[in-house]
Amino acid sequence: MSDVDILIVGAGAAGLSLAYHLNQAGLTHKHILLIDHAPKTANDRTWCFWERGAGVFEPVVCRHWDRVAFYGQAYSGVLDMASYRYKMIRAGDFYQFMSDWLSTQPNIARVIADVTGIIEDGEQVIVRAADGRTFRGQQAFNSIQFKAQPKRPGKHYLLQHFLGWVIYTPSDAFDPGVATLMDFRVEQATDTRFAYVLPFDEHTALVEYTVFSRELWPDASYRAALEAYIRGVLHIERFEEQHEESGVIPMTDAPYPVQLSARVINIGTAGGCTKPSTGYTFQRIQRQSRQIARALAIGCSPNVKSAWPQRRYALFDSVFLNVLDKGRSTGKRVFTDLFQHNPPQRVFRFLDEDTTLAEDIAIMGSVNVPAFLAATADVIKGRVWR
Repeated sequence: MSDVDILIVGAGAAGLSLAYHLNQAGLTHKHILLIDHAPKTANDRTWCFWERGAGVFEPVVCRHWDRVAFYGQAYSGVLDMASYRYKMIRAGDFYQFMSDWLSTQPNIARVIADVTGIIEDGEQVIVRAADGRTFRGQQAFNSIQFKAQPKRPGKHYLLQHFLGWVIYTPSDAFDPGVATLMDFRVEQATDTRFAYVLPFDEHTALVEYTVFSRELWPDASYRAALEAYIRGVLHIERFEEQHEESGVIPMTDAPYPVQLSARVINIGTAGGCTKPSTGYTFQRIQRQSRQIARALAIGCSPNVKSAWPQRRYALFDSVFLNVLDKGRSTGKRVFTDLFQHNPPQRVFRFLDEDTTLAEDIAIMGSVNVPAFLAATADVIKGRVWR
């Protein structure tokens, strides 16, 4: 006999978001168990995204901007986002919001356990913990990556890695009305490097240095590059570091094992929610969570596969990764072309996978066409060969 209806393994952004959307969809009669190895309390990351209107987690948006600055190759400007807002959520705020909300939901329980495996056993799922406990449910959603997937021939494997500081300056240094989305005024070498600045007020901002490459850097290299950007580009000599965050995001077009079985589904980054070409994940998690919740609410099996018109974006992502991985063009030029030759709203819709075919054609025509044609041929050839 099952302990609960739904097991959610991993209580980070994906697991917590799914629990929230399940109850929002009216599934409050379902008994849900959240399992994670430790309580989520640390302010260990920041999620940024663009959105039109108020989102489901609007109460925990700590900052938003309706204008963003871009500094690229022979083109720079402050972009009006029109109906979009660039939003920021701090992990600590999100975890506290969800903890407060969960305490009011009698159908959702939480348990601390180090999960070692998930198996489907007939008409139920069994989750095993390192201390010998087992948890049984009718359906399991997992956001834990238990082991690295072997690399597949013909696929691209880049990493987005970064270091960020929240800094305070004694004198005015930032425009709180404008976030710097991408600043390529840094040394590029053979990979893609940029900084971004999210100001909280005139004296305080999150400044982050980001790299797209195959390999990670030594820790000291991130710190040196970030400090050089603050002093050399932002011309800030005196500042106090208040908070530090760092991370590594996979940028790969290799497919993630999403539907492990009829009753076990991967979610979040483990379920392919990280967009390969940008690393943005938070909004894709919300889309996936809504999709699962709506299916269960009408009594259907959760289907996490994209509809066929959406699958073209997977090809676009593969082509972009091929361009960078093969050195056909630089990230600096690609993003400059996108923002120089397209309204910013079109670019955001494209990255949100919400454009029309006509808009896709306009986007494709605005970049280095020979480089992208060569990359497209290479990607399609690889798919046909496999």
